[in-house]
Amino acid sequence: MPDLLTTFVISLLIQAVFFLIAAPLKTDKVTDLSYGLTFIALALILLFQNNPSQPAQLALASMVVVWGIRLAGYLLYRITRIKRDPRFDGIRERFWKFLQFWLFQGIVVWVIMLPVTLWFGNPGPWRPMMFAAVIVWLAGLLIETVADIQKFRYKTLAGEDARWMASGLWQYSRHPNYFGELLCWWGVFLFTAGDLGVWTWLAVLGPLSLTVILLYVTGIPTLERSAERKWGSDPGYRQYRKTTSMLIPWPPRKG
Repeated sequence: MPDLLTTFVISLLIQAVFFLIAAPLKTDKVTDLSYGLTFIALALILLFQNNPSQPAQLALASMVVVWGIRLAGYLLYRITRIKRDPRFDGIRERFWKFLQFWLFQGIVVWVIMLPVTLWFGNPGPWRPMMFAAVIVWLAGLLIETVADIQKFRYKTLAGEDARWMASGLWQYSRHPNYFGELLCWWGVFLFTAGDLGVWTWLAVLGPLSLTVILLYVTGIPTLERSAERKWGSDPGYRQYRKTTSMLIPWPPRKG
């Protein structure tokens, strides 16, 4: 039986610990850190509850852990440089609003981890399809990492004069980092799908929920609105927005 209740409780408990640190200080410096660390903790708990010496189990847990370490490390480094996250302006100072964020984050992590949690409930052997899944995951990790590095370097060098990012991977997609993140988690689902059986319908909610969140909730819509406020009247930005794919990297359309 999958450890759905256990992982749900653990996810919320980790958020509660970090919330008790962040709320009195009214800081957002540990919000993204706790996000990545929760994935890592859940993956390791699931792995060591089973057989960490089995190749398939070790590979799946490693995929989550490596992704989590990269994300948590990058976001921690970024927040120490930029000092505060503008997304939390007006939220970190309001106790209940801030608490809602942490509760939502704990639930989101648990849902995204559904393929992993369900698969570890009855893990299968290594299958050829898992190679393809790892390749998809690796491609996503590489794209997300390169996109984050390119944008951070650009923002750091340009400082307050930074405009929209339109070079490197960002000339082919307005949000290549999110495309990479989605590839990672659809790769995780693909890794587990062959063994899930009747649980497949529930497991697919993991990558599907992440897709919905990034496309329609707090990911791309938030950044697009922010960019529109900053540069919406700039002809250069209008041209970039018109000719550049929103998510999937693709050669720019002819204006």
